[in-house]
Amino acid sequence: MMNSVFRIAAVVFCLWLCSVVSSGSSHGFGNVTDTDDKISLLESQLTAAKSPSQLLMVPLTLIQAAGPKGAVCLDGTLPGYHLHRGSGSGANRWLIQLEGGGWCNTRRSCIFRKTTRRGSSKYMEKVLAFTGILSNKANENPDFFNWNRVKLRYCDGASFTGDSQDESSQLFYRGQRIWQVAMEELLSKGMHKADQALLSGCSAGGLASILHCDQFKELLPGTTKVKCLSDAGMFMDAVDVSGGHSLRKMYQGVVTVQNLQKELSTTCTKHLDPTSCFFPQNLVSDIKTPMFLLNAAYDSWQVQESLAPPSADLSGSWKACKSDHSHCNSSQIQFFQDFRTQMVDAVKSFATSTHNGLFINSCFAHCQSERQDTWYAPDSPTVHGKTVAKSVGDWYFDRTTVKAIDCPYPCDKTCHNLIFK
Repeated sequence: MMNSVFRIAAVVFCLWLCSVVSSGSSHGFGNVTDTDDKISLLESQLTAAKSPSQLLMVPLTLIQAAGPKGAVCLDGTLPGYHLHRGSGSGANRWLIQLEGGGWCNTRRSCIFRKTTRRGSSKYMEKVLAFTGILSNKANENPDFFNWNRVKLRYCDGASFTGDSQDESSQLFYRGQRIWQVAMEELLSKGMHKADQALLSGCSAGGLASILHCDQFKELLPGTTKVKCLSDAGMFMDAVDVSGGHSLRKMYQGVVTVQNLQKELSTTCTKHLDPTSCFFPQNLVSDIKTPMFLLNAAYDSWQVQESLAPPSADLSGSWKACKSDHSHCNSSQIQFFQDFRTQMVDAVKSFATSTHNGLFINSCFAHCQSERQDTWYAPDSPTVHGKTVAKSVGDWYFDRTTVKAIDCPYPCDKTCHNLIFK
């Protein structure tokens, strides 16, 4: 096992050496095909900084019961998860993290996705490093280190939401069934006895945490303390640099291709169109279960794919700015400030609930709970002097109210900003 772990770490380390340049608290990327892969590579680079003996590597488990129930990935293969058992005081406490990785919004993009780890378990890593909120070390993850910690792999392309198929293209849109069968499996492995539980997720998984939060609560005994965390899942229905709505167009494709209308919140669809009901800003205030929103105000994925995608920037005038915010002119920075204002306004109603929590820092970042350097480290980002891990822990255990909204850029000097090369 150690030899295989070493080989995996060595490959990751090679990728890091060959493709990355870092400076200060900013992190650089090499040539990678899309924003999700760039961000995934960053996580691998940061993981590679540890020696193999320091990494907790957790094997992939395929859900054998999923096949007969049609709860399969886009290509029809079995879904899977990684589970590291809790101990001591955490033996009956469960943290479920929903993996992210974008969406497929056309038949063509879903067909391509079948050939990747985001659409088929054939291509998933057989072991994953558990870091950040998934770490088993108290000095890296003080509140959740000894819980049962699960990473549920993402292979349906619609944030664990669809329940249909495209027979002509042999595509299975079964995210909702994957969610259900995964929860059934984890309940059978001891989650039914949980006295505390946290549903978490990053990016598309952060959206999934929002979409499934109340369902998660309903699965567990009434005596279980249940809360949800959405990390980088606050995708905004924003205007892009051309005056269009690039992310709305993408989401409309996801909802249409995977026929999600019947799977979305009926509270929302009673007064809004289905595409609007895939946007968190129209959902979070109606969630009954306590929720924590963790988001960078200038979310790197949204800057790249929603605000200034190539389709909205035909002249390329935003290319340097969106890759490195230090290259932005004053009007471009103001555009980002307006986006931040929209996000802050969108969570005002959500924030009025005493049960909910917030950590919105003014950074150009994405997915801050999965990465050790942004979750809990000596130089981690802070708001009001408190790290992400401390803020989430204080909120979950009701130690104090957490409604942390950072001052606008460039006031925060603790950011780990992402720089795309």
